[in-house]
Amino acid sequence: MRVQFDASKQAEVLRKHGASLEEAREIFDQVYIVDAKNDDPEQFRAIGWSRGRICSVILEVRHDKVGEYYHLVTAWKATKQEVKAYAEQV
Repeated sequence: MRVQFDASKQAEVLRKHGASLEEAREIFDQVYIVDAKNDDPEQFRAIGWSRGRICSVILEVRHDKVGEYYHLVTAWKATKQEVKAYAEQV
């Protein structure tokens, strides 16, 4: 799966949430879970391992000439509830 993000948001997300969008890309290289987050725009939350810790990321599924890709919106270190959800589903 292709994963992209707005590089100009990178520093802001890292400063606010302690996890970068670049770091969050690693989630998709391993086992991860996804659930729906919002309907408009349609967004999803993915939870998985990144750099030795469990992280969460909000993403949108987008399309271009090449096909489908994930557009990362924001990321953060997973909460206790998200860690538990990941452990229960993986």
